[in-house]
Amino acid sequence: MTRTITAAVLDSCGGHARPYGTNMPFRLAQATLDDPLPGELLIRIDAAGLCHSDLSVVNGDRPRPMPMVIGHEASGIVEVLGSPDDAEFAVGDRVVLSFLPACGECVRCRSGEGYMCPNGAAANGEGRLLRGGVRLHEDGVDVHHHLGASAFATHAVVDRRSAVKVDADIPSEIAALFGCAVLTGVGAVMNSAALRPGESLVLYGLGGVGLAALLGAVAAGATPILAIDPSPQKRALAESQGAVAADPADAQAVLAALMPGGADVVVETVGKAVVLGEAYRSARRGGRIVTVGLPNPAERLDIPAVSLVAEGKALIGSYMGSSIPSRDIPRYIALWRAGRLPVEMLLTSVGPMSELNSLLDALADGRAIRQIIRPWPAQVL
Repeated sequence: MTRTITAAVLDSCGGHARPYGTNMPFRLAQATLDDPLPGELLIRIDAAGLCHSDLSVVNGDRPRPMPMVIGHEASGIVEVLGSPDDAEFAVGDRVVLSFLPACGECVRCRSGEGYMCPNGAAANGEGRLLRGGVRLHEDGVDVHHHLGASAFATHAVVDRRSAVKVDADIPSEIAALFGCAVLTGVGAVMNSAALRPGESLVLYGLGGVGLAALLGAVAAGATPILAIDPSPQKRALAESQGAVAADPADAQAVLAALMPGGADVVVETVGKAVVLGEAYRSARRGGRIVTVGLPNPAERLDIPAVSLVAEGKALIGSYMGSSIPSRDIPRYIALWRAGRLPVEMLLTSVGPMSELNSLLDALADGRAIRQIIRPWPAQVL
């Protein structure tokens, strides 16, 4: 059985000229969506965030099979259970989607590292769901899934392991943020870096993930914090949370005065190899450098190999904030409820899916942090 949905379809990866608002890489289309298989859920998408990972598919930095419905940071309501006897989910539950469906059976999953699940990563790379194949189609042509979610649509079918049940009273636009920006940014600080109270931190990049990392660092007790970004508006947000903020041109001078010898922890969220190289140099001897940015695969990092031993530095890659969504999303929501993780500051705008192409320009220009898309007309929500 299938249903007709509205979805933002991307037909090609890369090759889209700016401005996106004029050249329209996304087109709104009527697609068909299959019912969920056992172990899957059909979700009515209420809110979806626009992330740099989405932009990276549009501009070709992250090649993916086409056509595709992208979008991976979202919240919604369970409408159909693939397994009617599912004990964890019920029709009407509010869920947050996560962008790696861990299989729960491989060595990485059994070792508590579901964010490194090779089966989930393979499914994401191939644009299919974890249980195989696609559920999206247009005029008889298969449409690929993005990171197991494909959230720029009125509905999505996802693996049950891609969904985390949350309280119904959380506003949908807030709930969506926990699926990527908060999960990745806060997780990079609390999980990957294992930041301890009183440690110093330098943060490169103040987009959605970067500002979430800043909130996580404040909640974890980092001091002092230096936040680096070219945007005066974003630096002002960082300063409102108690950080010292600097333009990239002034960053090394400010760092030398604030943290002689370098920082205990450095987090890089920009996704550029040259910035990661600077982040590496900003760490003290024995410091930890965590990178969550996604550079173009052609970029290469050049660091003195001897420094890893001679300076005792640790360079740590952080995918999904080294998070277990079913564990960490509830934890971070609890911090938000306690007032210790004010994720509302990440929200730039909330608007209809018809504005998606123009919103890409604001993201690419660095004018936006998190723009939330509502696939449904406001009067229907």
